[in-house]
Amino acid sequence: MKVTAQPSADTLTLLLDGELDASSAIVLDTELAKPDILNYRKVLIDCAKLSYISSAGLGVFISHLQRFQDANVKLIFFNMQEKVFNVFEILGLDALMTIVPSVTEAEAA
Repeated sequence: MKVTAQPSADTLTLLLDGELDASSAIVLDTELAKPDILNYRKVLIDCAKLSYISSAGLGVFISHLQRFQDANVKLIFFNMQEKVFNVFEILGLDALMTIVPSVTEAEAA
């Protein structure tokens, strides 16, 4: 999986490309663990090219969720494919995390 960071003034967009599994979760965890990520008001996760997510991938987001909330940084997912969204929904993570259909809604959230 490839993670591409696109910073702007107060928002960091992370584009996920490929499968987020145990072996690739380390790459995402490293990106989310960077101290300067807490300087942004929002971290947007573009899931348009995320074709699969495992429990290890979900765990990366869950492990950083409280840290982001404590720093008042919004974590927002968008462009999520239905099969990936279904995993979030089945586990009830759609109630814990902000998931919106488009980048426009993500930027407005």
